Amino acid sequence: MADLLTNAFIRIRIRLKRIYGRMLSDYDDAEDILQDVFVRLWQKQYPIRSEKEAEALISRATRNASLNERRKKRRLPLSADYPDDTPDTKYRELAFEEVRQRIHSELTDIQRYILEEKEYGGRTLEEIAKELKMEAPAVRMQLSRARKTLRKALKDD
Repeated sequence: MADLLTNAFIRIRIRLKRIYGRMLSDYDDAEDILQDVFVRLWQKQYPIRSEKEAEALISRATRNASLNERRKKRRLPLSADYPDDTPDTKYRELAFEEVRQRIHSELTDIQRYILEEKEYGGRTLEEIAKELKMEAPAVRMQLSRARKTLRKALKDD
């Protein structure tokens, strides 16, 4: 298993770095993601039967990790987006406070809980659904509605 995973990783690493480096606009981030993915897959000891299967597993995991990284980067405003006359930290605190107030005023209790657990608690939708005794698609729908409500509330300002 380990040899199949290692051989596949060595064979496709440069190609994946090039693809996801372009996607992230940062080849160093892509390299970090590739290494993290390889270590995680190595530790989990998936039952891999062929190099083709190992390649698919590495490719899919790298794609997902890269998409997550890109989403994370999109969420964070660039320092160029801050007003020139306000220190970055003060502006961030004000922006965070506004979002926090909107979360508490615009969302239902269940939406607020799901959003906080998913975004700040790092929990999966399945974990949240199990805890709330709900189906995962229902939790996903509540999260979607919460995000939509927040986008609309913040846009209307």
